[in-house]
Amino acid sequence: MSDDDAGTDAHGPTEWGAGEVGVGPWEGTWPQDPRYDPELLANGDRRNVVDAYRYWRRDAVVADLDRKRHPFHVVIENLAHDANIGTIVRTANAFLAEAVHIVGKRRWNRRGAMVTDRYQHVHHHATAQEFAGYAAEHGLAVVAVDNTHGAEPIEAFALPRRCALLFGQEGSGLSPELRATAQSAVAIAQFGSTRSINVGVAAGIVMHTWVAQHADLAARW
Repeated sequence: MSDDDAGTDAHGPTEWGAGEVGVGPWEGTWPQDPRYDPELLANGDRRNVVDAYRYWRRDAVVADLDRKRHPFHVVIENLAHDANIGTIVRTANAFLAEAVHIVGKRRWNRRGAMVTDRYQHVHHHATAQEFAGYAAEHGLAVVAVDNTHGAEPIEAFALPRRCALLFGQEGSGLSPELRATAQSAVAIAQFGSTRSINVGVAAGIVMHTWVAQHADLAARW
């Protein structure tokens, strides 16, 4: 069994249940391209990947993604094993973030990632100060996403091309320590009675805003 398939069921992870996804064994003469995985060619590829990467080895997929990653990073605070972290990792993979950073507890709930963490670079920082050092070393403009006084509406905010987008814990929001690492703050416009929206949803909106402002849409799948 390929290392990509270890620990998953035969049908691959989807939120729609156990229906069969992917493709079966390769029919005909096998391709000679070294990116292809012999075990996947022989047994089929039921992974949660786009069709262009069917039968590819995982390291080959990651290497190809690394050539095209967008220069934004996503940062999520992990104080209480928030189940939204997995969802944020999955969304970061979909929008091809350069990396995801988890600040606080090292262990996080991977269920919502739907195995996409195997293709997405995920870094851990024990403290906000440790992350701040990383951001400074890598030239990242740090933008907090926090619906607090003084935050600018993201709908009218020009996100830096090379940046780190900060998200807090569901419920409690950003800690003062992580908020202090940001040079600017944005908020998503809301019109209903709720005080805030789910952090996984907020992350998706903000990442897509970056894509709308900076990404080459001709390069999408």
